[in-house]
Amino acid sequence: MDAAATGINVQNFHSKDQEGKPPSIIPIKVQESSVRIETTTVAGLFVQRLFRALFFVHILLIAILVICLAIRGLLSSHSHNFHPKKWYPPLLAATACAGIVAFTWQWFTFRNPSRALRAAFWLSPLLTCAVGVLFLLISSTASLTIGVIAIVLALILSLYACWVNSRFDYATKVLSVTAASPPAKTTTLINLSIILSNLYSCFLVSGIGGATAVGTVIDTSFIVVILASLAWSTQVMKNTLQVTIARIKYLHFASGADMDSRIALRDTIKYSMGSVCISSVLVPIITVIRGSARAISLIAGGTDEFLFSCANCYSAVAATLVNYGNRWGLVQVGVYNKGFVQASIDTWEMLRRVGLEPIIDRDLTGSFCFLCGMAGGAICTLVGGTWTFAVHKSYATEVSIYAFLIGYFMCRIAMAWQQSCVAAYYIAYAENPENPRLDTTILFRVQEFQRRGA
Repeated sequence: MDAAATGINVQNFHSKDQEGKPPSIIPIKVQESSVRIETTTVAGLFVQRLFRALFFVHILLIAILVICLAIRGLLSSHSHNFHPKKWYPPLLAATACAGIVAFTWQWFTFRNPSRALRAAFWLSPLLTCAVGVLFLLISSTASLTIGVIAIVLALILSLYACWVNSRFDYATKVLSVTAASPPAKTTTLINLSIILSNLYSCFLVSGIGGATAVGTVIDTSFIVVILASLAWSTQVMKNTLQVTIARIKYLHFASGADMDSRIALRDTIKYSMGSVCISSVLVPIITVIRGSARAISLIAGGTDEFLFSCANCYSAVAATLVNYGNRWGLVQVGVYNKGFVQASIDTWEMLRRVGLEPIIDRDLTGSFCFLCGMAGGAICTLVGGTWTFAVHKSYATEVSIYAFLIGYFMCRIAMAWQQSCVAAYYIAYAENPENPRLDTTILFRVQEFQRRGA
């Protein structure tokens, strides 16, 4: 399926050039980019449709499961020593808090990217440490384990913040440049997504509570399934926003064109949902593998030859996987309607060709968004966990875990616009480094790396 045939052609964007140039020049500029518009293979199209169908079927099945569990929980709560008045209010309060924190991060980042960046890097370790202390105070076997892990993680995050402190200035410049001239109605789009994810989380909480009320082994499995659904669904929401906003911002950076956010969102849902669903599974997995490979390489060092060779092998596998699934490919998914894997391959090859790979490897946008999620999850954990600890200690561990996951994923949705803007900025530069519409931030960074021999 050619991009032009699917209606993704730039000629159908209903866009206009900010400088008063006729719209007819916009598709010429985009079509002449160094990225070729590929024809989707039959196998690729089948996989996209399969994942899209799986996602919507899974949403339907989860909805049925949650409704059944919630009704069963209400009918049997009194006979299983479950106290809904002590379980639901803390978790629902934490869910509401997640929405507030998500709105706050979005507003703060837009108003002051520099302070938001530093706040995320320094608040996240402190809040994670506080969460660790809370879990230690709960004193159950599971909570003690989680508490120790949280405190160790807080220490690692603190060391990481110190390590990347020298990159803050460049990251702030990139965030400031990309946050300027936000697409029209983007804030509305993000706010609606946060509200939708908040309502969906509350809906899932009712199912988790129903399963907790009975508490059999199969109910524990149901809770795991619901949490997995929460993760996939929120990732799909986040990546849908990223594809939509990245497409709009790419057009702005590449040709100065404006595009209606509603049309971009409609096209993403209509044509790119298969790729979005695939990316929502692949990117988190590959990101974890790549991050763990870097950590292992740092730990291994060069002292032990066997450990060093194993670390090198694992790093090579991670480096290969990132070619086939990376968040930068989402830009081409939106702009050229490519399949996600093909878009990732083409994007990574292009970034390497223009010398941007070492720069995006050190890009702090992903870390910034991750730490915003960590901070949001930690705040929600402290709200829900502390309340539950005060009223019914035995519920505190599970409520704290659920609160963290809801807060983390909701904040990641809120930060999707920033991540997509930065990705579009880099891809627009990679396709045309001499683009006069782009400032010199990336160019100076490339020259700096060349002088260092990086």
